[in-house]
Amino acid sequence: MKLLLFSDLHNDRDAMRSIAKRAARFDVLVGAGDFCNARRGLSESLATFTGITTPTVLVAGNNETTDELRAACASWPAARVLHGTSSEIDGVTFFGVGGGIPVTPFGPWSYDFSDADAEALLAPCPTGCVLVVHSPPKGCVDVSSRGASIGSEAIRACIERVRPRLVVCGHVHGSGGTAGELFGVPVVNAGPAGVEWEL
Repeated sequence: MKLLLFSDLHNDRDAMRSIAKRAARFDVLVGAGDFCNARRGLSESLATFTGITTPTVLVAGNNETTDELRAACASWPAARVLHGTSSEIDGVTFFGVGGGIPVTPFGPWSYDFSDADAEALLAPCPTGCVLVVHSPPKGCVDVSSRGASIGSEAIRACIERVRPRLVVCGHVHGSGGTAGELFGVPVVNAGPAGVEWEL
């Protein structure tokens, strides 16, 4: 299964057009959140994607809520928005949790969850799935531009517990476009340029 992984588009129409142009070459697209900026421009940005017919798995970032993302995808039949839920595509289970984890310093507009809240959202995550989260796990592809490790302990614990086939994340721009490994599991902080991945 050929995947195109992306995150943190932040209303970048050029990056969105590039993803849309390549979409037909892949079996599944995976978007790990932050499609807009501070809850503004989401529907307009995702309009670039509504013609994509490749199955697409999405989670919200901290810049949009899950409800806002579902509403913006209402006219995009190929999109599947996950949050504490799963979807199966060609025999592969994708499980997703959106939002900033742990809570970010950005204030009330940011769609965030504590690690304790995230632990409950991640509880149904099945063994061997593709795990799609906006935030990276603590200690892997989570180093900010200031050199701090700012990932989630709850996501790290989930990876250790269920050993997904792949983890796709974003959020921490300083590690965007990089891949690492945690407990033998590949973890990709996708970034806006998109990462091609063979599952």
